[in-house]
Amino acid sequence: MNSNQKFWSGIIVGAAAGAAIAMFLSSDKGKEVMADAKDTAEKLGSDLKTRLDELEKQFRDLMEKGKAVAEEAENKVAETIIS
Repeated sequence: MNSNQKFWSGIIVGAAAGAAIAMFLSSDKGKEVMADAKDTAEKLGSDLKTRLDELEKQFRDLMEKGKAVAEEAENKVAETIIS
């Protein structure tokens, strides 16, 4: 098979696959599959946003604790120097 025949074979197979997918997605089962995929994607997106919000809160809390520890250490050093 020469390259021209391979090219046209690829075009025909691709078109057939595209047509089959289009027919499946337009069927009731295809619409159900797409609705399920959309619901799953929305749930995953919502879960990810919730987890990112929790992570952001934990990070902010950790930063505040770090600042408090640094301030306490600074005060202790200052007290030691003054004494």
